[in-house]
Amino acid sequence: MNTRGRPVGEPERARPGWRQLGAVHRAEGQADDSPDVTAQKQLLVRIAVLIAPLAILWGTLYMAFGEPLAALIPWGYTLVSLVGLATVRWTGRFGLFRAVQLCMWLVLPFLLQIELGGFIPGSAISVWAFCAPISALLIASRRTATTLLVIFALLVVATVFVRPLAATSNALPAWLVAVFFGLNLVGTAVVTYRAMVFFIAQKDQAYALLGSERARSERLLLNVLPAPIAERLKKREAVIADRFDAVSVLFADIVGFTPLSAGMSAEELVAMLDGLFARLDEMTQRRGLEKIRTIGDAYMVAAGVPTPRVDHAPVLVDLGLEMLRAAHDGSGGHLLQLRVGISSGPAVAGVIGRTKFQYDIWGDTINTASRMESHGVPGRIHVSESTRLLVEDAYICEARGIIDVKGKGPMPTYLVVGPR
Repeated sequence: MNTRGRPVGEPERARPGWRQLGAVHRAEGQADDSPDVTAQKQLLVRIAVLIAPLAILWGTLYMAFGEPLAALIPWGYTLVSLVGLATVRWTGRFGLFRAVQLCMWLVLPFLLQIELGGFIPGSAISVWAFCAPISALLIASRRTATTLLVIFALLVVATVFVRPLAATSNALPAWLVAVFFGLNLVGTAVVTYRAMVFFIAQKDQAYALLGSERARSERLLLNVLPAPIAERLKKREAVIADRFDAVSVLFADIVGFTPLSAGMSAEELVAMLDGLFARLDEMTQRRGLEKIRTIGDAYMVAAGVPTPRVDHAPVLVDLGLEMLRAAHDGSGGHLLQLRVGISSGPAVAGVIGRTKFQYDIWGDTINTASRMESHGVPGRIHVSESTRLLVEDAYICEARGIIDVKGKGPMPTYLVVGPR
């Protein structure tokens, strides 16, 4: 424990300032207020602070023109409001202050109107009570606002059509009564307008934040899924699965990665892979290809999904050649070699997962491409017969002969020499 009675390491709870009222913990011990609750609290404080000096002015004028009892009502409101604001300032307890404010806004104008002799002698002071249901819409709930509006209507009927309990006149001169008519209407309009301005500002801020978060979510979604697939997912397609007759798939991994990584720190290893894969991502994106995933030091790219393209095989060979050059140029200070394997043919692609989405492809073409990489030659592109037939007009390929491919058996494969 420290000298203030707090456990060591526990942050001291700051007393809330006027602009930080919504950031304090509630008296019940709940978590920090949401932005919506914070805005409601700020609005209530602003309205109370705006009305308080007006109430002092009204009370002073009533006292100056011979209505001391009428003066006590706005002065009393100001005193209660200041005590409430001070209590909130030091304790953060807000519920009682809100309830008291709404009740005073609703009831005190009608009491003052009765004391001044009715609707006309009181200069329609009861219009101030309309601030209660309007404010309740913004700082409480629709149900509370509806209840206050019903009470407001009943009080209007009671004070306008039922004979006032007090006298039907007051000591105020006629010109001052007329001035008060204007001040009451303008004052109510100003308070209501300020409340609406604050509400609209908060709404605009919320929409801006919502737009920013939506854009961020879009970026994150596009980092996981291809754009056409993301659009289909947002349209709530139950199952996203497509069959493609002609795609090409590339696998690449780092030659000698296991012994290389054994002599590196975790930070060095991650920095090396991040530097290399960032360059491969840029090359892939520049060609409009689809990175499927990375697994350890392996990198998988597909061409022809989710949008079919006739040059799916040549564009992957072109990517593979640039990948080999990029690895040889070095990443994180390390000169690397890649093995690259490519195969072409039909495949099925779709989205799997419910909480962590993944766009993936399946089929014999993918398995063959993986075998081309694992049976490949360091620093070369190893392709299947299906890919060689699609790229031979643009690239020179040399035969490796018939090799025994794990899981596939004997099959002819080729190494890409370079462009014709």
